[in-house]
Amino acid sequence: MSKPNRLAGSLSPYLLQHAHNPVDWYPWGDEALARARAEDKPIFLSIGYSACHWCHVMERESFETPEVAEVLNAHFIPIKVDREERPDLDDLYMDAVQTLTGRGGWPMSVWLTPDLKPFYGGTYFPPQSRGGMPGFIPLLERIALLWKDQRADVAAQAEELTVELKRQAALQAGTGVPGEALFERALQQLREGYDPRWGGFGPAPKFPQQMAIELILRRGTETDQAMARRTLDAMWEGGMYDHLGGGFARYSVDGRWLVPHFEKMLYDNAQLVGCYLAAYQKYGEARYAEIARETLDYLLRDMRDPRGGFHSAEDADSEGEEGRFYVFTPAQVEEVLRGDAADFCAAFGITAEGNFEHGASVLHRYSRDPKRAFDEARLKDLRADLRLARDRRVRPGKDDKVLAAWNGLALSAFARGYQVLGDERYREAAVALGEFLHRELWDGTTLFRVWRGGQRHTPGFLEDEAAVALGMVDLFEAVFDAKWLRFAEALADRFRGRFEDPVEGGFFSSEEGQADLLFRLKPAYDNAIPTGNTLAALALLRLAQHLEREELRASALGVFKAFGPFMQRAPRAFLALMAALDQAHREPLEVVIAGRMDAEDAAALLSEIHQRFLPHRALSMVGADPALPLNAGRVTVDGKATAYVCKAHACAAPVTTREALVSLLS
Repeated sequence: MSKPNRLAGSLSPYLLQHAHNPVDWYPWGDEALARARAEDKPIFLSIGYSACHWCHVMERESFETPEVAEVLNAHFIPIKVDREERPDLDDLYMDAVQTLTGRGGWPMSVWLTPDLKPFYGGTYFPPQSRGGMPGFIPLLERIALLWKDQRADVAAQAEELTVELKRQAALQAGTGVPGEALFERALQQLREGYDPRWGGFGPAPKFPQQMAIELILRRGTETDQAMARRTLDAMWEGGMYDHLGGGFARYSVDGRWLVPHFEKMLYDNAQLVGCYLAAYQKYGEARYAEIARETLDYLLRDMRDPRGGFHSAEDADSEGEEGRFYVFTPAQVEEVLRGDAADFCAAFGITAEGNFEHGASVLHRYSRDPKRAFDEARLKDLRADLRLARDRRVRPGKDDKVLAAWNGLALSAFARGYQVLGDERYREAAVALGEFLHRELWDGTTLFRVWRGGQRHTPGFLEDEAAVALGMVDLFEAVFDAKWLRFAEALADRFRGRFEDPVEGGFFSSEEGQADLLFRLKPAYDNAIPTGNTLAALALLRLAQHLEREELRASALGVFKAFGPFMQRAPRAFLALMAALDQAHREPLEVVIAGRMDAEDAAALLSEIHQRFLPHRALSMVGADPALPLNAGRVTVDGKATAYVCKAHACAAPVTTREALVSLLS
């Protein structure tokens, strides 16, 4: 092992994975950028994340190799960035790589001038040329020679690319909020891409489809609803779902949802919890509630930090092999389950020939004999037994940093999980997470993005402040403590002040005047998580309902105006923003309960609300704070818990029975 390099003092698990490379890595910062300028050397920027399989491959093949390190150290300033810590850099330079090559991914490899302008880029490079891919060492040598002998050409290319990136990032805002006809166009694009056999909305690799499904839940026809249900079932039946431990892998490498890329991300699982909870409310299928429950339990068991936050990811690899932790052979199952092994293998597709590498099988449900009856209660016990045995294996690596944005999504998941499933553990986890975010990541004026081991750093970006604000609204609606609504309001005022574009509308992802950023972006397209603009619009719309602050709603509508022309051209690229647009188009529904929060009659009314799919409703309880706008003047009738329901700014007479409330909500 080489002696430690400059990454050894980092908090990022991804950077620490490279701390003993012979490459003279710098973390992104003033020291590295100043050296590039002083020595007039190009920057080699490598961006990845700890759970990235091909990042590990490139490290083993290249960054641990003295021959590669010799070339990198001699001719470049090598900088390593964790994309999860600096999404602004990742977004900017990913745009550059996609412009240069037509594709992107991680590890991302970008060459920059000392003034941070990109001039060449790609993703994974093998050490030597193979399979049509240029070798990393010859490529480095070629770029070094170009920098030495054809500097003017390199500078011209960097300038030309930078101009093009700025052109692509420039928005031509619309003049109004897009109309409801846009929903049909988005749904039609989903119909055209739908896979009727296996579900999902495109070819392999198949990624989780929560944004498409949530739009269908809100706006889809009966035929569209069938597409959503098939996709929900197929994602769960396949190997992308962890049938022993709960939770979902990042994506399926095939079209059948069978073989996953085994890394597990907090953001996927938090969003999928919300998706399955909404499906349970909409369709009443108990299995959707159970999938959400098992996923929440996975997060509590395997991803929770002792201080209350949630870690970022679990790796795909263990003991140097992708998926080794998760797969089984019949013999391994028999060793644990004995006489029940054959039934279990038949139920979960574990065969002698296997469906994965080395004759092992990824557990799944769809190949079981439909004519054979399985005792699901017994299988649940066997799954628990096999999981406990699996836990004795070497676990995949974990990225144990806590990210504000992803924990905002997790906060929504646990708050909504408590509302819909009624499990007190989820309430406790949500409150503990809210306290963690307020205590560890907020200093009274700044929300920090990154926390690990008691240390925090990097002021939050738009997605951080918006996701946490949205999570705090969900937490308020779960536990009715007004301090969470006030914290959400403070965050909303903060991100409006730091990031809003007062001219064109919408929000930039980062603050103005950031010296280490070539230029700032206004994030548009929803990706693995909703873009910061989507999260901001949703948070502002919901806060505007609760607080009756019209300026918050106006800022949200500014997002739709800013991106309206883009949404018209490519509606499927904005599926989560479409759900926010649906929120804006819906007539407001406000429900307030007057009564004691711990009383049975109040709980009965709340239960009726929580079991219904009402994504546009604002829910409050007078006991939280009688001075809140929705609560003003609301009192019990005849000493009974009382529901006040207002639709489209018109309020019905207060009701005290569950049956009367059902009538109003229907």
